[in-house]
Amino acid sequence: MLNQVKSARAEQLQVSHTLGSYQHARRMVLAALVVVMLAALLFGQSAFPPESVPHETIEMVGVLLIFLGIAGRLWSTLYIGGRKSAEVVTGGPYSITRNPLYVFSSLAAAGVGAQMGSITATIGFAVICAAAFHVVILREEKFLKQALGAPFQAYMARVPRFFPKLSLYQEGDTGSFKPRLLRTTLLDGLVFLLALPFFESIDGAQQSGILPVLFRFP
Repeated sequence: MLNQVKSARAEQLQVSHTLGSYQHARRMVLAALVVVMLAALLFGQSAFPPESVPHETIEMVGVLLIFLGIAGRLWSTLYIGGRKSAEVVTGGPYSITRNPLYVFSSLAAAGVGAQMGSITATIGFAVICAAAFHVVILREEKFLKQALGAPFQAYMARVPRFFPKLSLYQEGDTGSFKPRLLRTTLLDGLVFLLALPFFESIDGAQQSGILPVLFRFP
């Protein structure tokens, strides 16, 4: 009996360590993406004039995308909580896509790209973010198939990996609420929002000639 308890604890610790490494990888990918995006914003500029209607419209849409991305990440965390390695979560955003956190992060990245006033940068940033997270998704799926078995494989067969299928939506159960995880998700998401004043200062520095414009996006 004692050996069984020790084995169960060891297995739980291993699962926690593995999942923690994936969460760390996710944060590292997010941080790397932010650095790449800032570099592009420092030396790139939209082909649309800064005060033109298209430029301003794209920027405003981008702000909405950032807020949507942050809100969506919080919504996803309410459902997944600390249950990711313990059970298959199929409610709320997880009923329409298996990776809503990554979907909403990609939307927020699109919003960051939109601060250049460029459609190309908006789409490009979203694609780069989704492609980077794809590697993490594959690793997580391999782990969750082993940890959760047949229920997770049935979930994989029913719900798309990334692009949401709205017709599948079910409210589901949020489980036990974990404020700490929600706070961590909020702080992660605020990286996108808090960068907005920095983007404005970059735009001003480019217009005044302090920063060189090395390339332009349509």
